[in-house]
Amino acid sequence: NDDTGQMSAWYIFSALGFYPVQQGASEYAIGSPLVDHAILNLENGKQFEIEVKNQSKKNIYIQKIELNGKQYSSFNLNHFDIVNGGKIVFYMGDKPKK
Repeated sequence: NDDTGQMSAWYIFSALGFYPVQQGASEYAIGSPLVDHAILNLENGKQFEIEVKNQSKKNIYIQKIELNGKQYSSFNLNHFDIVNGGKIVFYMGDKPKK
């Protein structure tokens, strides 16, 4: 286990739809989630919920993202958006959105 579990951690993050690109940075890259629903119980007692709508083997492309009920247009998610608690919703489709 030369990577001290980092590949496993990256896989879990990536399955949730976002992953850290650089150690110590507060930004996470957004990618196509593998889960349809997850709740992160945070150390501060808050929760961060991930929901994925219209997901299937064909619908692997993000069409729209909402963070706490508002449309989200960034390709990155800030760490503080996660630790403050809330909900992110991914809407999936079968074609890339340009």
